[in-house]
Amino acid sequence: MAVTQTQNTNGEAHPAELNASKLVINLANELKPLPAPESLAFGETKTDHMLIVNYDPVTGWSTPEIKPYGPLILDPASSCFQYCPNVFEGMKAYAGPDGKPRLFRPQKNMERLTRSAERVALPPFDTNELLKLIQRLVAVESRWIPSQPGYSLYIRPTVIGTRAALGVAASDSACLYVIVSPTGPYFRGGTRPISLLAVGEHARSWPGGTGGHKLGLNYAPGFMPQRLAAKLGYEQILWLLGDDKKITEVGAMNVFVAIKRDDGDLDVLTPPLDGTILPGLTRASCIALTEAHNTGRLVLPGISPSQKLHTAECPVTMAEIVAWSEQGRLVEAFGVGTAVVVAPIGRIGFEGKDIILPIYEAGLGPLGKGLWETLTAIQVGKLEYDDWSVKCE
Repeated sequence: MAVTQTQNTNGEAHPAELNASKLVINLANELKPLPAPESLAFGETKTDHMLIVNYDPVTGWSTPEIKPYGPLILDPASSCFQYCPNVFEGMKAYAGPDGKPRLFRPQKNMERLTRSAERVALPPFDTNELLKLIQRLVAVESRWIPSQPGYSLYIRPTVIGTRAALGVAASDSACLYVIVSPTGPYFRGGTRPISLLAVGEHARSWPGGTGGHKLGLNYAPGFMPQRLAAKLGYEQILWLLGDDKKITEVGAMNVFVAIKRDDGDLDVLTPPLDGTILPGLTRASCIALTEAHNTGRLVLPGISPSQKLHTAECPVTMAEIVAWSEQGRLVEAFGVGTAVVVAPIGRIGFEGKDIILPIYEAGLGPLGKGLWETLTAIQVGKLEYDDWSVKCE
């Protein structure tokens, strides 16, 4: 792949910046047949093409290329294999009413990707240029976006360290690539409530750690506890932290609980971004939408305009969850994330007993369903809100 150096005002060469205008597109000679949407499992089907660009500490970012999907060629000593400077994002493209693909608040993903790359000292890149490249890739692969409700094209931008040396040091080389995959509902049961096992003996993240960033190394330590939970009949883990057993995340999702107040309003609570919680895009969007409901700017479906949603980012302990459940005040709990949007929680295993949450005919309770309907309407362009839905021109 071609690489170039640029010169500063003094004529001195310095590493080239990421530049979307230099994009080279090499299309596949043969395109794959499109699978039946109902056969899609999350992340398993790959499209025809991928985007790739490499960073060299001397020459900088290479010429970006969209090329046929295929394996990467990496040195066995690459930093990504040895020390895990690997970061990624999760995004989706949706088919809009006009047939054009749309992204949901993509600049927020770019901002988080930058923070993640900085946390593991990967080479910097211009996220505005990367977003242009992603939009171009989505346009090239637009035939892969299913038009059925609940379906989308999942986008996985990834940056890995490729320094080919075993010395313990930051990687001065990198590979940035983007792959896309058509997908349907994350859980095959749709909005059926999921069961959780509350786990405190295994930590997903901790103060001063990397839980607030989207790093590959955050995920593998959760696989073994997840297997243990599955053996006990639970689908996901509710991660706890500290002696007071604060709830942090649900599997790889942010979590919300809704508590009924004496005045009929709801307290909508989610753990704070204290460095142990991933700053999820869906999480931030849910907070914004509950605040919009309170001001009357946007009324969530199924929620009375007069019912206030007192949203707060604050610690929530398992002792509080148990007490609210026993008092009949715990009316909803749900996980949120890009892959699933909103997933209702029906059962929480804690200290040998199950906390059973209210059962709703739609799976999701009124608040979760209102958020899900509003988010999905914005994502596909049926509802315009604050330029959250961005067309891939």
